[in-house]
Amino acid sequence: MKFIITGGAGFIGSAVIRHAISVGHEVLNLDALTYAACLENLAPIADSPNYSFLQCDIRDRAALDQAFADFHPDVVMHLAAESHVDRSIDGPSAFIETNISGTYNMLEAARSFWTSRGQPDSFRFHHISTDEVFGSLGTEGLFHEETPYDPSSPYSASKAASDHLVNAWQRTYGLPTVLSNCSNNYGPYHFPEKLIPVVILNALAGKEIPIYGNGINVRDWLYVEDHAEALIKVATEGRIGQSYNIGGNNEATNIDLVRMICAILDDMRPGPHPYADLITFVTDRPGHDMRYAIDASKIMNELNWKPSVTLAEGLTKTVTWYLENETWWKALQDRDGVGSRLGTASQ
Repeated sequence: MKFIITGGAGFIGSAVIRHAISVGHEVLNLDALTYAACLENLAPIADSPNYSFLQCDIRDRAALDQAFADFHPDVVMHLAAESHVDRSIDGPSAFIETNISGTYNMLEAARSFWTSRGQPDSFRFHHISTDEVFGSLGTEGLFHEETPYDPSSPYSASKAASDHLVNAWQRTYGLPTVLSNCSNNYGPYHFPEKLIPVVILNALAGKEIPIYGNGINVRDWLYVEDHAEALIKVATEGRIGQSYNIGGNNEATNIDLVRMICAILDDMRPGPHPYADLITFVTDRPGHDMRYAIDASKIMNELNWKPSVTLAEGLTKTVTWYLENETWWKALQDRDGVGSRLGTASQ
């Protein structure tokens, strides 16, 4: 099948493209190459005859229309988004423009193309979202597809808005859409300002490892390559108008997660002191949700998908990858603002 994938030079998008190419699909990657993008993420498939790249901003409707007209996709997978919660606190406008207005442009470009082709039943528009749209859980319970939306940050609010747009375009115009909401991803090529890479890279540099608040916030961790496989299944096999929650079934508190990473580094790259000695508790960020956890039974039962990588296995794979790919992450660390504390401008 022919896929247009937006945000394909990002962390999750590049994993989706690598997987799509590996199973025989043809992909056009649309990416604006903003700060978090890295074409090196696609080096393993860059020379494939089934892969092509177009630098394109989803806020540019004319460019999107041209890309659709030239490529003739069967499936659109929309991953392009501003995604860092802390950045959304300091600068929400980019999140509104990209995540809401950009998604509107994508929907309209897809609808125009779909209509021009006679509204084929085989066409799919898959919007990739986050579990953060559901807000915060207590100590028990799981997010399911019918959980009411209750976003806490500018980031999650912008993703919630984009989810509602996708559902509205399906109900109003009949555009064949599917939607997925995932838990926290991790793995190779993860941008260096996110939690797990920050822990690994700060530890290697002998720097303090910052933990927000008291470290008891809980996340459900999903290995990115498991997620990529799930997303292709949703895009190609999911039921029109449905949403699918995708989780790793790997809950951990932030402090326990960091200690796991430190223990792995102690084994792989022993230092003069245990890496956990570098853990430092810092002021919590505003609106920090306490717990996320996904009920993924729908995708498991309908599409026969389940995560294959445990948290211990995935963290070991991830630490190994960072130890072996210093050139990749050092180049990204040199970009403005990467690695500095964000999300505190309002405090």
